[in-house]
Amino acid sequence: MGIVTLLLLAVGLSMDAFAVSITNGLCIKDISKRQTLQVGLAFGLAQGIMPILGYLAGQTFSKAISSLDHWIALILLGAIGGKMILEAVKEMKEPESCPVGGILTTKMLILQAIATSIDALAVGVSFAVMNVNIWVASSFIACTTFLFGVAGVIIGKKSGFFLKSKAELAGGAILVLIGVKIFIEHTLS
Repeated sequence: MGIVTLLLLAVGLSMDAFAVSITNGLCIKDISKRQTLQVGLAFGLAQGIMPILGYLAGQTFSKAISSLDHWIALILLGAIGGKMILEAVKEMKEPESCPVGGILTTKMLILQAIATSIDALAVGVSFAVMNVNIWVASSFIACTTFLFGVAGVIIGKKSGFFLKSKAELAGGAILVLIGVKIFIEHTLS
């Protein structure tokens, strides 16, 4: 997997965290710089760990299905991206309001980090099948998500819900396109 594809994949995966970070910035009353960094760190760590877990699970059966790797990448990335696109469209039609209380708790942050990183677990499985260097990929994903998490909180403090669904829509489209790209490259080679 090339560096540009990996970067686009990392950006696509980080869009869920970015959207939630925007909401945190908008809804959490007087969110501090420390909390902003905590949001980025929590999302970055979760997004970095999940592909490793998926990779380890995928290693157990990757040799048996290596001839189908392009199909697996297409299906997994297409499904993840498609789900993100559908959620973004739904959010545009019926915007959610701020969480009750407007306080960022550790429990809420951990739940948000896990919920936004489940997609990265499935991507880790496709990394195993495609023999991607998991350490480089996970580091890229973690750092990108950290940056998008911090940026999302800052943007949320200044803007509003406008970017939230747009970010998720763009992230979903990126993942679908990467899945199609992998499929086409493998099919043509």
